[in-house]
Amino acid sequence: MAHPLVLDAVRRVFDDGASKVTVLDGASLTVQRGELVALVAPSGAGKSTLLQLAGLLEPPDGGQVIVAGQNANDLSDRARTALRRDKIGFVYQFHHLLGDFSARENVALPLRLAGHDPGAALSRADELLNHLGLAERRTHRPAALSGGERQRVAIARAVANKPALLLADEPTGNLDTQTANTVRDAFISLSRDEGLAALVATHNPNFASDLDRTLTIADGLVHEK
Repeated sequence: MAHPLVLDAVRRVFDDGASKVTVLDGASLTVQRGELVALVAPSGAGKSTLLQLAGLLEPPDGGQVIVAGQNANDLSDRARTALRRDKIGFVYQFHHLLGDFSARENVALPLRLAGHDPGAALSRADELLNHLGLAERRTHRPAALSGGERQRVAIARAVANKPALLLADEPTGNLDTQTANTVRDAFISLSRDEGLAALVATHNPNFASDLDRTLTIADGLVHEK
C-alpha cells in the first residue's frame, strides 16, 4: 500500500525580482498510513510552504511530491486538482466555512462536489458532526457557532471524503487554551477513528506532544525533532 505522502528532496525558491530566497532545499519526509505527524518550526522556516507543496497547491522547484502513490510531477493540472480533491483534506487556522450554509451543508459540500448523492452526503455529514459532539448544532450556520465549534465543523469537512492525507496549518492558532484543547482532542480522535494520516503544522506544544512524532525544518531540510 502506497504511503499517503512522500516528499523527496523538494526545493522551493522565491524570487522577488531583486533576490532569491531558498525556503526548502532538498527537504524529504514520509507520512505513513494512520500516522499523525507534527511539524514544529519557527515562523519563516517553511512550514506553510511545505504544506502548500504537500497539498499540491503549488509545484516544487525541484524534487518530487508523491500523494497516495501518485507522483504529482507526472500529472496534468486537471489530474492534480482531482488528486487534491479526492485524496487530501485541509484544515486551516481560519475555518473558511460558507456563511450561508448550515454546519451539515458545509461538511456535505466536498461530497457533493465529488458527485455523491445528496442524501448520502448529508448522512455522512451527520455522522461526522455527531462524532465531534455537534449533533445538536448541525443545522446552525457558522455565525451561530462558537469559534471552537466552527473549527470542529471545518475538521469534519476536511475528512468528509475519507482522504488519504489530512493537512492542517495551525488548526488551533486562533483559539484560547481551553477551546484549543477541545479542538485538538477532536482532531486526533476523528483522525484515528477514520484511520487517516495527518501532517500538522503547529506552535502548540500540547498538540505536538500528542501526535506520533515531531518534525522540524532547519536550513531548508526536514529533521526529526
